[in-house]
Amino acid sequence: MKRQVTFIAILTTISQTTFAATWRVPQDQPTITAAIQAADVGDTILVAAGQYSEHIRLKPGIIVRSDGDDGSGTDGLLRAERTVIDGAAFTESVPGVVMAEDSILDGFTVTNVGTWDEAEWTRHFNSHGEELGDDEGAVHAEGTRPAISISGVRCTVRNCRVHHNGDVGIAVIGRKDSKAEALITGNTVVRNMGGGIGVAEGAEPVIRANTCRENLRAGIGCRAAAPIISGNTCVGNVRAGIGCREGATPVIVHNTCRENRRAGIGIRMKDTAPVVADNLCEDNEMAGIGCRDSASPILRNNICRSNKMAGIGCDGAMPLIVENLCERNQLAGIGIQGQAVAIIQKNRCIENRLVAIGVTDGSSATILENELARTGGMPPLIAVKDQSRASIQGNRISGGGVAAVLIQGSATLSHNTLTGTGDRQGNAIWVQENSTAAIASNSFDGYRSAVNSVKASVTITENTVRRFQGTAIIVRNSLSPANVFGNVVISADPQASAVKVEGASGSVDNNIVQPEEAQP
Repeated sequence: MKRQVTFIAILTTISQTTFAATWRVPQDQPTITAAIQAADVGDTILVAAGQYSEHIRLKPGIIVRSDGDDGSGTDGLLRAERTVIDGAAFTESVPGVVMAEDSILDGFTVTNVGTWDEAEWTRHFNSHGEELGDDEGAVHAEGTRPAISISGVRCTVRNCRVHHNGDVGIAVIGRKDSKAEALITGNTVVRNMGGGIGVAEGAEPVIRANTCRENLRAGIGCRAAAPIISGNTCVGNVRAGIGCREGATPVIVHNTCRENRRAGIGIRMKDTAPVVADNLCEDNEMAGIGCRDSASPILRNNICRSNKMAGIGCDGAMPLIVENLCERNQLAGIGIQGQAVAIIQKNRCIENRLVAIGVTDGSSATILENELARTGGMPPLIAVKDQSRASIQGNRISGGGVAAVLIQGSATLSHNTLTGTGDRQGNAIWVQENSTAAIASNSFDGYRSAVNSVKASVTITENTVRRFQGTAIIVRNSLSPANVFGNVVISADPQASAVKVEGASGSVDNNIVQPEEAQP
């Protein structure tokens, strides 16, 4: 019986393969719609180059493909440039293309679906999209009319050019009974009056190797969805290059986000928890990667370079920030504010204009094993301000301005290596008024002083200090008895002193000055 069932299955497969047909437009059928109506499951429709003023609705299991090879045009495949679905004549408010289960759309231009408004686009471009309503142009917002619509079906959209449409370019919507596990790949999506590619309502598509440029919202956006977003290029979009919100949990890997009017990658809202790894975010008008409003992303091994704000910015979120490179950004390398809670580990923050890591506005950060460096400039490399809290451990810190580490809140610092880079280097750690610091087992080399504390509460123990000026550790007008003990300072200056404490003191003992020549 089993052999008989197997034999029948083989015959069925052979029959389907044998009788799959190819329909040519306009040779066999005058329009794409007519060919779709004539086609059955497994059939292929080949569409000759030309302009087709129709909106099309695919049937399950068919392939609709532009005719020609995969030669390159000026912006995608040549056959896609030459084969155009034009919605300019549509009076109905319907998508340009509606996909069906197991269908494939391959190599078309889809344009003029809805109204492209150059003046409106320019207005929002100039304001960085700040005047856009939260749902305006967003996928699955009321009245959305995508150029290509994928609603609760598994399908493939590839090698298409989707441009100058009045709403989102490609929309992928899940349903309760279907995750819309579509493949969106190799498309060029440009200047649409919504997002380039939008994913919503639990959809789980793979969005791979697309180019999304100058769309009114994000190049790729997801709301309450879980797509895999991989290997895409998002450039010059009016909002983020890639955006996720409303509890979205995408995997965002190996994408390039450049010159977007807001963040390269933007993440917001509670329960939004993407994995963001191995992306390049550079030259964006805001942060390279920005997260806020209680989002909890994992940010790992990204490059955030030359952005107009922070490399990675966090406002009221709970990120894990690991092994990223943040360099030459105009503000912080990594900036934490708005009562955020962050773990910042094994990152490299190099030559950012302001701080390497800033923790402000009542935030809390664990700062572990990072490499932080800047040549010149006045800002510190780590700033803990506005009654924020930080645990700073095992970091390599090179340079700094008025200080390498500025504390205007509460911090513990242990097992860090701090190295000055010039004769005019300021303090290594500056503890400001009404702050609290525990400073233990750190190595200081080449700063005016290792610790300078004024009207604060400090404990300073078992640190090693080299190449300082005059006094290694200075504590003035401590708010509570200062404990300074077990520190070793090394100097060739016979007049050098280890510790100066003015005001209340507790245990100030066993602080040793060793001559430099005595060291191995």
